[in-house]
Amino acid sequence: MSPDRGSASIWLLAVGFVVVSVGTAAALVGVARTDRHRAQAAADLGALAGARYAIAGTGTACARAGEIVSANGARLLDCRLEGLDLVVTAGVGPARAAARAGPVPG
Repeated sequence: MSPDRGSASIWLLAVGFVVVSVGTAAALVGVARTDRHRAQAAADLGALAGARYAIAGTGTACARAGEIVSANGARLLDCRLEGLDLVVTAGVGPARAAARAGPVPG
């Protein structure tokens, strides 16, 4: 009997493990990118919606921003007025994104 008998099974298992590992890593990267994009979209939309209420104050503007952020599947991490600009930070999983909206200068 050859000493190499059965080594193909070991190689097949090793290659299979590598393929599964690479596939899992690619899926995790895809999820992270999707979460980042979802967080950015929620922050953008929340800032735009809340900026409309900037004149009414931080509480009103941030309440509206929070509603929109939540409706987009994210959580509101921070909301503040800087002058008439509303700055919103939203998160989805570990991903975070910030957006600013306010009147156009001019």
